[in-house]
Amino acid sequence: GGSIDAGAAAKLLEILNHPLLDEPTHDVASQKLHDHALLATSGTSASTESNNAPLWNARMRTRELMRIMNCVQCNKCRFHGKIAVLGLSTAFQILLGRTGDGADGGDLLVMHRVELAALMTTMSKYSTASQLCSQKTAEIGSCC
Repeated sequence: GGSIDAGAAAKLLEILNHPLLDEPTHDVASQKLHDHALLATSGTSASTESNNAPLWNARMRTRELMRIMNCVQCNKCRFHGKIAVLGLSTAFQILLGRTGDGADGGDLLVMHRVELAALMTTMSKYSTASQLCSQKTAEIGSCC
């Protein structure tokens, strides 16, 4: 594994300790996403012992997205698309675990630095997009 220098570690610690990440609604959203991902095609609840076929299909789709990105002609677009897909895949891995049942909480300890970088980049892009949407909504609301 690689090591992180003190400056990068301080920046990461600042981001990870942000109060927004401690929002209680995130736990609710994570649980709902987890339950939905484990929901079997038969319609049984996620709390029952059911097969993980829908979850496996979702995981396969992220792999397919990564392969599809190879078909993009623009190198910059391909690069940014692959980072976004890897970031989303890493977020699902954190929420659901590598095995898909969410029970193996040690995934954070074995996350690769490339996965962490992709996750942080994707989070940054989504938060910037969310801020822009909020600004535009406020502008539209104030003019009407």
